[in-house]
Amino acid sequence: MRNRLLGIVVCVLTVFLVSVGAFAADNTLTIAGSTTVRPVAEELAKSFMRKNPDVKVLVQGGGSGQGIENVRLGVVDIGMASRELTPAEKDYGLKEWLVAGDGIAIVVNRNVPIDNLTLEQIRGIFTGRITNWKSVGGYDAPIVVVNREDGSGTRTAFREIVLGDQSFTDLALVGDGNGVVHKIVSTTPNAIGYISLGYVDHLVKAIRVDGVEASIETILDGSYKVSRPLLFLTKGEPTGPVKEFLEFALSPEGQTIVSAKYIPVVLVK
Repeated sequence: MRNRLLGIVVCVLTVFLVSVGAFAADNTLTIAGSTTVRPVAEELAKSFMRKNPDVKVLVQGGGSGQGIENVRLGVVDIGMASRELTPAEKDYGLKEWLVAGDGIAIVVNRNVPIDNLTLEQIRGIFTGRITNWKSVGGYDAPIVVVNREDGSGTRTAFREIVLGDQSFTDLALVGDGNGVVHKIVSTTPNAIGYISLGYVDHLVKAIRVDGVEASIETILDGSYKVSRPLLFLTKGEPTGPVKEFLEFALSPEGQTIVSAKYIPVVLVK
């Protein structure tokens, strides 16, 4: 009798734990991918959870490539990407949600006496053809190139827009994320790198490209060429908390949060 009662208790407890686990899974929204999108996703998550205290939103980085792959495999509910999807990725059956627009700022250490570079000069620097600042009007000093890691959406977008079919130099330092690139450039004399416009501050100098400053206005009017979309991705049509979160992100309140760092969708479209 005692063993029978114990068995019943175990069964009930198992059902209870499974139910709790299912409830937690249904009410925990997971987001991962682009380190560019991550800060605004975290702010959206905070506001969304205040409005929906029964839902927990977990946001992680990992890069655009990882975010795309994770949402494709169903590891996360929402992937984040800071670039267009490739033709192969579009075949994954993912649904794209444009959440913002962004520019990629070309930044140098503040000791570099350069305020403007042509797109061709930037291409030469990042492919390794130009290795000294005197070649582009600066002083006689080696250029320290800072690149992003493989899988970065910012790296992919920069390569497509600036380098075309050419390859990055193998001699570059590599920073894992916008924040790391910002830190390396700001603390390394003669350094040049590229970061999301939302990460530019007084510690680095954003140079003009072909005479055009990186700004929301120049990105929108098309005169600043180094720009890209910021995306949320789902595997098929979202439902439940995932759908509610995306609707919040694209609502006037959500886009106000987005506009603190990036270009809101209403202006991009």
